[in-house]
Amino acid sequence: MTQPTPYHEDQELDNNTSDNIHFRDILEQSMSRRSLIAKTASGAVALALASTLTGCNDSNDDNNNSTPAVDPNKRPEKLNFKPVAKNLNDIVTVPEGYQATVLYALGDSINPRVGAWDDNNIPSGPSFQFRSGDCHDGMHYFGLNTSSNRFDDNVSTQGLLVMNHEYINPTFLHPKGPTKVDNRRPEDEVLREMNAHGVSIIHIKKDATTQKVEFIQSSVFNRRITASTVMDFAGAAAGADLLVTSYSPSGKQTRGTHNNCGNGYTPWGTYLTTEENFIGYFQRSSSDDLKRQPHEIIALNRYGLKAGASSRYGWETAIGQIEAQDLYSRWNADVNAAQAAQDYRNSPNTFGWMVEIDPFDVRQNPVKRTSLGRFAHEDSACRVVAGQPLAFYMGDDSRGEYIYKFVSTANWDVKDINGGYTMGDKYLNSGILYVAKFNNDGTGQWIELSYGKNGLDASNKTYPFRHQADVVIFARLAADSVGATKMDRPEWCTVHPENGEVYVTLTNNSNRGSSYPTDAANPRNYEDTYAGSKTNKGNVNGHIIRFKETDNKTTATTFKWDIYLFGAEAKMAANINLSGLNDNNDFSSPDGMWFDARGVLWIQTDDGAYTDVTNCMMLAALPGTLGDGTTATTSNGQQTIVGAKVTDENLRRFLVGPKECEITGIAMTPDNKAIFINVQHPGEDSSSYDKPSSHWPATQTDPSNTTARPRSATVVITRKDGGVIAGT
Repeated sequence: MTQPTPYHEDQELDNNTSDNIHFRDILEQSMSRRSLIAKTASGAVALALASTLTGCNDSNDDNNNSTPAVDPNKRPEKLNFKPVAKNLNDIVTVPEGYQATVLYALGDSINPRVGAWDDNNIPSGPSFQFRSGDCHDGMHYFGLNTSSNRFDDNVSTQGLLVMNHEYINPTFLHPKGPTKVDNRRPEDEVLREMNAHGVSIIHIKKDATTQKVEFIQSSVFNRRITASTVMDFAGAAAGADLLVTSYSPSGKQTRGTHNNCGNGYTPWGTYLTTEENFIGYFQRSSSDDLKRQPHEIIALNRYGLKAGASSRYGWETAIGQIEAQDLYSRWNADVNAAQAAQDYRNSPNTFGWMVEIDPFDVRQNPVKRTSLGRFAHEDSACRVVAGQPLAFYMGDDSRGEYIYKFVSTANWDVKDINGGYTMGDKYLNSGILYVAKFNNDGTGQWIELSYGKNGLDASNKTYPFRHQADVVIFARLAADSVGATKMDRPEWCTVHPENGEVYVTLTNNSNRGSSYPTDAANPRNYEDTYAGSKTNKGNVNGHIIRFKETDNKTTATTFKWDIYLFGAEAKMAANINLSGLNDNNDFSSPDGMWFDARGVLWIQTDDGAYTDVTNCMMLAALPGTLGDGTTATTSNGQQTIVGAKVTDENLRRFLVGPKECEITGIAMTPDNKAIFINVQHPGEDSSSYDKPSSHWPATQTDPSNTTARPRSATVVITRKDGGVIAGT
């Protein structure tokens, strides 16, 4: 990706210099989508043109299907679709009998008064408030009851599809890539980039017989949330002095959400979007340390914003003519005034949170739930057990970071479904934040991160915590101080709908075996040759770990773990390919992951180690249970705890994406007859805007196309016979 400034990703990915041991396990919460709610998102600001549109009033009842009677909720006993072969094609390849259709791509209009995307006439920056953002990521489908205009998980014919737009590929977002004039970014480009971040909510309908899915462009439900949308703070840090800015002297609000990677959802029916690699959006001058206190510098360095750090996109350099200058100045984190209420020294502290969005409420602002901690949130999963507190599992996607759990004070009450932000106040503002410590014998503990406990007070040698607001704002420092276990970039997490076991993708770690010694939970250190020349080292292909809470309680402070699945090339030695993968199911760098309501596990990859052989992919799996395997010794002599080896019947490749993409985002209609995935940054290695290495999504319908710009997009996959996805 062409960068207009000398930004370095490493400033975000590796900032843990504590002495804690290393590990890579994350958790997810998954709730049965029949009894709970799906994920969704809603904008704080409704579309400016919404009043000119009308809602859709198609029937909200699913009709009987003409296909043979199949229980859509039954977990298949084995996978029987034909595995998709590894390939380097520039299309989304699906199994025989399935079809893939592009539904919603970068720049697509969500309002009939806004024109369509045009490769040769890139739309203006302000218009992207009403267009699809870039780099589609985490996603969920919400059934829509058109009588009540509320969530209904029994409806598959109409729904709101909600998705993140993690970041941008500026090479293709702008007419000729990103530019600078007198070392400043043009305002229109910056507005296009800020508006291409955030979240989309789009209204879709599905034919109950053919399963054809269409986007309803005229719906009042369609809206965008961007890097400029007004957000409220709630929870332990709301109103804290460390959230005070020129925009909000009270520390109660901020503007925007960005770098939204994975996602989550609540049992009362709201969407949780994560703020992952947020720190690289800010600039801090080399002289700024001279204006800071020692503890401030410790915190800034721990989160990767060291003195002299440049921003990823240079938004702070824009001159405001369309919008107020304040919209751009907020990306400069320097101390520029006598008080925090007069500058944006605290602006970085207003990002890195879990953001709650009610997809059905366009009037209230989205809410950043601060009690859940501030770090590079990759994903979130809420485990729901009737009558128990809710447990939200979260991972910090960076080398050497931690796994967290937030347990609500309130016990779950099903009457709170469709309660909106009021239920967010009830369950997400009050509770206990924990961090995980993992042991080599397959056990682990949760350590409480509460002010006044475990040494988290003003006398702390890592950081002088004054109150719980400090603890959650600098959750990484709190976790350092209590001896949490270092992990290797835990990615997505999901919960088995039948047994409550939590699965976590650990995508890879090039430093495993060097700066991060191997351990039982991160056991592999090996080498692999890429394209016949480059040598990859460390935990090259990643793995998936799972754990189960003691007594299966959300409030448990101990758990057991094993490694369910190891990524590897089929040809690798048995002490590297520990899961016994073959050519029908080998993969590398697991990232996105989700259990559907039946218990089918969908695994997606974001890889750079096996892409000399195949593009990124998605696999379907039917896992066993924790403890179904044995112990093993890796090629480097590390003992570990492994799950049962897989077979073609319980793991096989379902999809391969186009060139240079990541496959991410998973959602499904309640009848399990349409599955949605996102294709992120196809052609990302292109040298320039006029020399794209991919032409997808145009190539999905015209493989001979050699002119179209690559665009991130949402794809819907259905069976040609209208049947159940991965069903019999």
